[in-house]
Amino acid sequence: MKARAFAKSIGMSPRKVRLVLDLIRGRGVNEAYSILKFSKKGATTPIEKTLRSAVANATQAADAAGTFVDVDELVVKEAYANEGPSLKRFSPRAMGRATPIIKRTTQLTIVVDRKE
Repeated sequence: MKARAFAKSIGMSPRKVRLVLDLIRGRGVNEAYSILKFSKKGATTPIEKTLRSAVANATQAADAAGTFVDVDELVVKEAYANEGPSLKRFSPRAMGRATPIIKRTTQLTIVVDRKE
C-alpha cells in the first residue's frame, strides 16, 4: 500500500534538499529517521516532517481499508525534490547597477510502501 506526502514551497534550493534525499531513498523508515536525526544539513527538518506525514498517511489508509500496517515494514520507495516557484529580488551594486537575486524554493515528494 503506497502512501505519499508533499511539502510545497520549502525555502531552500532543490540541490541542497536532494543531497539529503539521496541518503534516505530505499531505506527503512526507522533507519531514515535516524539518518535525518544525526545529519547536520538544514534540509533535514522539512524532510523529516514530510516523512512523518507519509507514514501517518500510510497508517490512516490502512485503517480505512481495514488492514494493519507495521511502521517497521515501511520503506522509502521514492523521494524527490522538484523546483518550485522562485522569488526574484534585486540587490544594489556599484555605480547604480542592480544584480538579480533568485531565491529558490522546493517541492518535496516522499512515497512510502511495504517491503517486497
